[in-house]
Amino acid sequence: MMHPKEALEVLACNRGEHVVITTMGTVALWPEFSDTARDFHYLPSSMGEAVPLALGLCLARPELKVAVLVGDGGLLMNLGCLVTAAQYSVPLRIILVDNGLYEVTGGQPVANARRTDFARIAQGAGIPRVYTCATLEQWQQSAPAALAGPGPVFIWWQVQGERGRTTPAPPRPMPEQIRRLRSLWSATV
Repeated sequence: MMHPKEALEVLACNRGEHVVITTMGTVALWPEFSDTARDFHYLPSSMGEAVPLALGLCLARPELKVAVLVGDGGLLMNLGCLVTAAQYSVPLRIILVDNGLYEVTGGQPVANARRTDFARIAQGAGIPRVYTCATLEQWQQSAPAALAGPGPVFIWWQVQGERGRTTPAPPRPMPEQIRRLRSLWSATV
């Protein structure tokens, strides 16, 4: 299994022009790899809300490519978002960071941890391209193709969990993050 930082480093090297939306545990890790207007840290009780936010951004600004990192617990809270996302041809990459834990709330196991086949769920929802990456090597090989071409795309990272982490604070207040993200809109119009 990969360490989340290893997976994020590969994402950073291959992201191109993608806006990267981080949630929960990845909020604390991503700034080590990137801190630009194309990085948005969504943390106001984001469990279950990240994919709809990213899809909304893709629908509002289809010229922006979006990669959203969502935890297994967060995705389980809103599995219907996969069916909703699948009905649109948008440049959306849904990256599931599956660590088997509700990491930032005490490290409790997620329901059916490590036994749920998220790839089959995404395929069944109608996501046309699905990648399963249980090792760093698999992710390194898949990343260029997964981040290129049409979307939506579902990428399932199986990563090591870490107990004892707490909910991170975003590196800047939400109004500043929104301002930075909006600056991309004027640059692309």
